[in-house]
Amino acid sequence: MPERFMDPILANAIIRATEAAAIAAFDLAGRGDEQQADQAAVDAMREALNQIPMQGRIVIGEGERDEAPMLYIGEEVGTGDGPEIDIALDPLEGTTLTAKCMPNALSVLAIAPRGGMLHSPDVYMDKIAVGPGYEPGLVTLDQSPSDNVLALAKAKGVAPEDISVCILDRPRHEKIIESCRSVGARVVLITDGDIAGVINTTDKATGIDMYLGQGGAPEGVLAASAMKCIGGQMEGRLFFRNEDEKARAARAGIKDFGRIYKLDEMVSLPTVFCATGVTRGGLLDGVIRKDGRVETETLIMTSYDGATRRVRTSRPL
Repeated sequence: MPERFMDPILANAIIRATEAAAIAAFDLAGRGDEQQADQAAVDAMREALNQIPMQGRIVIGEGERDEAPMLYIGEEVGTGDGPEIDIALDPLEGTTLTAKCMPNALSVLAIAPRGGMLHSPDVYMDKIAVGPGYEPGLVTLDQSPSDNVLALAKAKGVAPEDISVCILDRPRHEKIIESCRSVGARVVLITDGDIAGVINTTDKATGIDMYLGQGGAPEGVLAASAMKCIGGQMEGRLFFRNEDEKARAARAGIKDFGRIYKLDEMVSLPTVFCATGVTRGGLLDGVIRKDGRVETETLIMTSYDGATRRVRTSRPL
């Protein structure tokens, strides 16, 4: 890994990118316009990224070039000098949450040396994740949800009733929810924001032991970046609804459509993960405006040293 990738200047620069996007999105929180809030976050993040001394390439972004005019997959960002960096980003994870001023909206970004992240197509992904401290392979998509709950409970030395599983509240998850509850697990349903759902498994304060369910594959790679930094476990398997989505995956270089990707396959090289709260949630405080200043809280994780930091920033409006 290039030494400059570990440069604190680069880490600090991506914090400024997520902070800028979070502040821009928060200005539109509760206004009811998802698209406008998302665009404001995209504009602010792109401007910040283009000031960073790097040769950046978007590998997880707002969509393919014909669908997204900015921060599209393949777009080059940065000053054009410095290290070659792959970037996965979601300037506003939780557009609906922001439009309704609901908790847990985030601005998220992860970087790795060139070639270090799975180039995931914009399709669905089956996901399972648990936090750090367990034997490798403890949970897997090859097992039923109930078996995974029982395995985790045994590893923790607790009853299944003491296991909390975070799942997106969607009709497609009815069988997963039923399976978890059949062995006594507590199911914590969330309306949106499965990146935060996955990351919550790494923080004991959230009370979340496992994440399960189907969400966006790009968000899966972003969440995997965080899990790689903290030492958690995660698996993902792409899910295709039609032949068009399979064709999109093939263009991205995917050959085995049924493959279960391990964490180190989704993010194969050292990574830095950064998330700034837009609206207050269980993981991070949201943007706060008071006394002529704006405050943010950012979580930054680095895989090369396993460090997790929280950065609170206050600056004049």
